[in-house]
Amino acid sequence: MSITVESIACWLVDIPTIRPHKLSMATMGCQTLTIVRMTCAQGVGWGEATTIGGLSYGPESPEAIKSAIETYLSPLLCGQTFSGVAALAAKMNASVKGNTFAKSALETAFLDAQGKALGVPVSALLGGAVCERLPVLWTLASGDTDKDIDEGKRLLAEGRHNTFKLKIGARDLTTDIRHALAIKAALGDDVSIRVDVNQAWDLTTAMKGMSLLQEGGIDLVEQPVAQWDRQGLITLSQRFAVPVLADEAVATSHDGYALANGGFTGAYALKIAKAGGPAQALKLAHVAQAAGVALYGGTMLEGTLGTVASLHAWSTLNLQWGTEMFGPLLLKDDIVVRPLDFSAGQVTLPQGPGLGIEIDTDKLRHYARP
Repeated sequence: MSITVESIACWLVDIPTIRPHKLSMATMGCQTLTIVRMTCAQGVGWGEATTIGGLSYGPESPEAIKSAIETYLSPLLCGQTFSGVAALAAKMNASVKGNTFAKSALETAFLDAQGKALGVPVSALLGGAVCERLPVLWTLASGDTDKDIDEGKRLLAEGRHNTFKLKIGARDLTTDIRHALAIKAALGDDVSIRVDVNQAWDLTTAMKGMSLLQEGGIDLVEQPVAQWDRQGLITLSQRFAVPVLADEAVATSHDGYALANGGFTGAYALKIAKAGGPAQALKLAHVAQAAGVALYGGTMLEGTLGTVASLHAWSTLNLQWGTEMFGPLLLKDDIVVRPLDFSAGQVTLPQGPGLGIEIDTDKLRHYARP
């Protein structure tokens, strides 16, 4: 079914986090969601673009995302009719370079509107879900070892999560390794612990860090070196038994091909915002599958809207390393009527047409910037 875009509205929505969330490049106390409503002749679709720490993570800030949508992308799309998401992406890419976060929000909104018009879930538009429950870990990132251990033990006891990721890289190597291995020892051998270095190490430091983490029983090391150091990632993946997860270094299918062609043997973190939307992220996934590279469903700490858009894409794949789609749990509130079901280390994919969620417009107005 072709979809005609009539108008696009955009809001910046600021929601506090349940606790400070410490990464190597920033500490978050609030998350800004860029929310999009696409009004089409066939109905309304919703999308979200979210980044981390303003401009500390990447080149697109929430304010820039909103500006790109309102100034460049909205005039490009409004009044146009598209046969599907491929035509929409081609239109955006032909006139606007980069700005994948903004494009992701619009692709999501288009898929939501199209799914509702056809009476099918977004996952059906992306190939069809092969599962309705997806594994989801929790990130321990208070920056305090004892607090992280207590938080991990509490979540294990509650049965909400059984796999954890630790954010390291902001401190010296010895402190970070001590922190990670103390948590691993406290939570036990049966609990999977991964670490995310967020590009903080050079290759020499990464060699030493990877060796110590491997000896300590850590299961996965995410983006230990800078995103430009493709050869460093390949070297680390070939040298150590503990797998390397490429995140910032692999945004598109072209990135994925180049890494795999160079001999990379680890895993790729998929993120719809990096790729330009759910359908675009699947292009990278298919390259990885062809190359025998494992997959992981990554998050930009989105609210429920962006999280569900990702889940619809991830539900069509076999994700060997599961997902980290816990973003809504990090927020004190959200803008949806019904929250997602997180339990037993998994999250349930919403059913129903489109994304399968309903926006709470009162909360949207409450948290939106004036």
